[in-house]
Amino acid sequence: FKETLMKLSQFILALAVSISGTAFAADNHSHDAKPMHGGVVSEAKEVEYEFVAVTDKLQLYMRDHGKPVAVAGMVAKVTLLAGSDKQDVQLQAGDGKLEASGSFKVAAGTKAVIAVSKAGKSVASVRFTLK
Repeated sequence: FKETLMKLSQFILALAVSISGTAFAADNHSHDAKPMHGGVVSEAKEVEYEFVAVTDKLQLYMRDHGKPVAVAGMVAKVTLLAGSDKQDVQLQAGDGKLEASGSFKVAAGTKAVIAVSKAGKSVASVRFTLK
């Protein structure tokens, strides 16, 4: 009985993962968003996020159906993963974007996970791989 229950649990987990993967892929609406600021683009909840990362500045632009999203009151936590190095950075609202200045390891292949929030509530979580 224990073995049957274990197999059933594994099947349910595999099914849940495959369904969530399908839902995530379907969210992309099968169109390629073009970067407008020289960064990399990802989409979440029908909003396009463009992440621009250079060694001294990080910027996050947001567009909803091609129109800039008002960033007043928004912040974002960026986690940069480059090999075994991990760096957390807080982005603050700037002129039409969320941004931070400093010293960042942003070589090609660096992964960025960005959690955007407004008034303490999660807006989106977006992932990027830098080119």
